[in-house]
Amino acid sequence: MVGPGTDPRAAAAGSGPVPKRRNTELALLGFAVLVTLAAQCIVDITVTGSLTSEVATFGAWFTALWVIAHLLVRRFAPYADPLLLPCVAMLVGLGLVMIHRLDIAGGQLGSSGGGGGEDAPVQLLWATVGLGLFTAVLVVVRDHRVLARFAYTLALVGLVLLAIPAVLPSSISEVYGAKLWIRVAGFSIQPGEFAKICLIVFFAAYLVDKRDVLALASRKVAGLELPRGRDLGPVLVAWAASILVLVFERDLGSSLLLFGIFVVMLYVATERASWLVIGLLLFSGGAFIAYQLFGHVRVRVDTWLDPFAYADEGGYQIVQSLFGLGTGGLFGAGLGGGRPDQVPVAKSDFIASAIGEELGLFGLVAVIVLYLILVERGLRTSLVVRDGFGKLLSAGLAFAVAWQVFVVLGGVTGLLPLTGLTTPFLAYGGSSLVANFGLIALLVRISDAARRPTAPPAPTPPKLTEAPTEVVRP
Repeated sequence: MVGPGTDPRAAAAGSGPVPKRRNTELALLGFAVLVTLAAQCIVDITVTGSLTSEVATFGAWFTALWVIAHLLVRRFAPYADPLLLPCVAMLVGLGLVMIHRLDIAGGQLGSSGGGGGEDAPVQLLWATVGLGLFTAVLVVVRDHRVLARFAYTLALVGLVLLAIPAVLPSSISEVYGAKLWIRVAGFSIQPGEFAKICLIVFFAAYLVDKRDVLALASRKVAGLELPRGRDLGPVLVAWAASILVLVFERDLGSSLLLFGIFVVMLYVATERASWLVIGLLLFSGGAFIAYQLFGHVRVRVDTWLDPFAYADEGGYQIVQSLFGLGTGGLFGAGLGGGRPDQVPVAKSDFIASAIGEELGLFGLVAVIVLYLILVERGLRTSLVVRDGFGKLLSAGLAFAVAWQVFVVLGGVTGLLPLTGLTTPFLAYGGSSLVANFGLIALLVRISDAARRPTAPPAPTPPKLTEAPTEVVRP
């Protein structure tokens, strides 16, 4: 913002606080790149005993990625929050290092935990594609308020993306029992990651239009202001959609994620805690019915309640994850010093377990703090931005990241049932990484609008009575 004694026109032209903010971002990006390259070298030296030739290529590519991202933000969103991009860079870098470490373990030992193959270069390629989407969003969406005009179109797109895996044959869409994917000719995509963003935009636009109606209360029960029965329609629709996802796609994670986002955005829009209570009761009831009617839900919940009783079957993954976290202790086994490859699908679903084993509780908490900073800056943006749509959209995007991280870490540590969601920016997966780059681009765009100084008011002409008298000589 423009401080006292600062010319607003100079700030708008690029002098004043804008270069300082962007220089801060550049310095933090440099620190993230340095930490990533140091971690990559530690992994190579610890596991193989020498530095590989790929380190130089990886370092140049990774550095170029964030230099380009910084220049794009400097050009198209100069007032954006300077902490958003560095947090993402650190998370992406740490994820690449851990995937590379699992690649080496998988190549040396042939274990199933790494997933097989060299996935770190593929993830770096997906990060580059994500940067392309980041660029497209910043260039095309010059004003986030324009998205509100396409809210219902984006809602339709989001619902179609959610429904496609459910109607496709299991041979194309099913992985580990959940129908989340579209796999054709060796190429796979998880459309639900993009549907999440489309639906958040729709939720924000819809709630801005209907917030006054939804905030009306008909009666008080146990200290809670309950809404009118006729206003429960949107929540019931969102609840039904989440249950359909749970039933037909066998995807607890997406179901929990979408319904949770909608209920929290509804609470933010109306400031009424009763919506949270109603949402919790609805989802609990739906989950109980699904547990009674569908075997795959029952198996997953039973495995969560007592994973060691199913250690040779469905509980093997969570049991190995708990052993890995216990082995890591407070300070970890060190990069390259543990056995995170013993956890199945460690590169994607259980990468947090791999980090906890090799970096310990302190390292895992540091990663959580990065997410907290990212979410806090998104929520701060929602407080500062001037329009209601931007407030709800920013809050929804920030909460989506927070809720997804909570659900994933809850599954890894046994606090919640396993959901199949991936840790944003950290885990292996092209769809998740690319979609989250688009999410961050929207946050950057909104934060730029929130912190951009308002134009100085145009000078008003003097009133006729205040105009000086002039003598006109013939």
